[in-house]
Amino acid sequence: MAKNDTDKDSDPLPPLLRRKDHGAPSVFQPENLIREGRRQLGKRDGTVPAVCVLDPDGDIVRHLRRSGLGRPSDCWACYHTELLEFEWAGVQLGVVGFAVGAPFAVLVAEELFASGCELLISMTSSGQIVPAGPTPYFVVIDRALRDEGTSYHYAAPGDYAEAAPDLLELTAPAFEGTPQALYRGATWTTDAPFRETEAAIEAARAAGILAVEMEAAALYAFAAAREKPVLCFAHVTNQMAVAEGDFEKGEAGGSLDALAVIAETARRWGERG
Repeated sequence: MAKNDTDKDSDPLPPLLRRKDHGAPSVFQPENLIREGRRQLGKRDGTVPAVCVLDPDGDIVRHLRRSGLGRPSDCWACYHTELLEFEWAGVQLGVVGFAVGAPFAVLVAEELFASGCELLISMTSSGQIVPAGPTPYFVVIDRALRDEGTSYHYAAPGDYAEAAPDLLELTAPAFEGTPQALYRGATWTTDAPFRETEAAIEAARAAGILAVEMEAAALYAFAAAREKPVLCFAHVTNQMAVAEGDFEKGEAGGSLDALAVIAETARRWGERG
């Protein structure tokens, strides 16, 4: 039978890993998208707050909207999202909600840094793998297992993407005087939360992974490739709903505790000078 386009490619690598030149410049630049977005959406020139937050679950965004504390940015020109600007514990912040999953999170991260962001903090809810304490609690992610696709566009294949050591130092020692439980460790970044099989979970547990989430590995690969400061937190809120009564996050969907962690991180970053 003659070979046709639907036959298996002779290259043993999957398409995700073929023809990747990680040092080559991109044709489609986020600065150009922001330029055209401002033109088409009628946004003014300007910069977003120096410290911005990704809020995949949207708990922070919902709290800010209910309380009237967040105001939409008039210079954020992303076609897919809204950025709210607000102040918390004396720190000026911007937040983008509902950017769930590695591709969406990195797309927004690219646009945030092209719009003036200087530090990006991701705060994502996560499922517990190896217990660090009673849920909910926070994990500052020092490395993330690359079980997703986006990181492979930014970095050569490898098991983990790692946080920058200087950013991890912002959380060491843990936040004294705050009630939030904060741990440090590895997470597993997946593209398919409803395909977390028993065998895969056991393998993650054997590797000492604390939680599973959907963004950190890609954000850390992006950060290393683009030389941008990104720090990811996992808000461990559930045990993947294997029993009823799971997913309890705390007051205001856990947003108040999350904001306390974010604001303290931003304050420490700002004090570095």
